[in-house]
Amino acid sequence: MHVVGIDLSLTATGIAHAYTGGTTVDTITSKGTADATLPARAARLDRLTTTILDNLGDAQLVVLESPSLGQARQGGQLDRHGLWWLVAHALHRRGYPTATVTPAGRAKYATGKGNAPKDAVLLAVARRYPTVEVVNNNEADALVLAAMGTRHLGHPIDDMPLTHTAALDAAHWPTQEQP
Repeated sequence: MHVVGIDLSLTATGIAHAYTGGTTVDTITSKGTADATLPARAARLDRLTTTILDNLGDAQLVVLESPSLGQARQGGQLDRHGLWWLVAHALHRRGYPTATVTPAGRAKYATGKGNAPKDAVLLAVARRYPTVEVVNNNEADALVLAAMGTRHLGHPIDDMPLTHTAALDAAHWPTQEQP
């Protein structure tokens, strides 16, 4: 079994791999500038998409966090959503079965509360997965997404109460009927 969780970010994408024998996390970083030209922004998104896709290996399932619509007040909203669509499209084109989970679903699975702040998720991840060296919120989020995927496939890497696993019901899981 190999499930990948991806927490997309323009500056620090979290990526987690959950295998039958263990779990790893990493961060893919990128730097941009506020005054970047359109071609520079497009090139950055292309580089990020390629790097993310090159890190998937033989994943049986990819769990991608849906864009947060509540971040509209933060800069880079168009680029963030553009990155999401570029990655989602590339996953589809390469044939990776892909699930999407909302930020609230990720938080609920980790903490039992859909409105839990990112630091509460990080703390819950540190407690629940002590053998995985998680160094930031992005990696923690990616690990939660991967854990949700392993549970969906019937190979959970954690022991979660029902209040947490209820988040699986709201996720969009791939089906055989999907193109």
